[in-house]
Amino acid sequence: MKRRAILLSLAALFLSASVCFAADPNLGTWKLDEAKSKLGKGATKNTTVVYEAVGDNVKVTVDGISADGKPTHNEWTGKFDGKDYPVTGDPNSDMRSYKRINAHTLELTDKKGTKVILTGTVAVSADGKTRTVTIHGMDSMGMKMSSTAVYDKQ
Repeated sequence: MKRRAILLSLAALFLSASVCFAADPNLGTWKLDEAKSKLGKGATKNTTVVYEAVGDNVKVTVDGISADGKPTHNEWTGKFDGKDYPVTGDPNSDMRSYKRINAHTLELTDKKGTKVILTGTVAVSADGKTRTVTIHGMDSMGMKMSSTAVYDKQ
């Protein structure tokens, strides 16, 4: 009897977690729309960004091209709770945080050590088909830069 209650409780927990993530408009694969974007000089061109639920966390995988034309790949796994979580594969940052502002907007911060190198917002349109990322920070050469990238949901 206890075993059945535990199994039913676990099933309900996983179902409720998947329903919560399914409602998150950020989840999915996003492709850069270069024609609509205004990428700053020295900014990495993130061509594909994938947000996926992993347990009670979100995994963000970013593939792109650096300012000098080399392929880039980085990954972040954490929660949209404003706390720092490690980034792997990004030579410019080692920690990233996302904070949920509302159902369609996130704030993001990248750090190298304790130094903030980039801040921005991620806004998903009301229809869930477009995602706009606006960032301000330092490029790999330490120069100030701003960038607005527009993505289409795949």
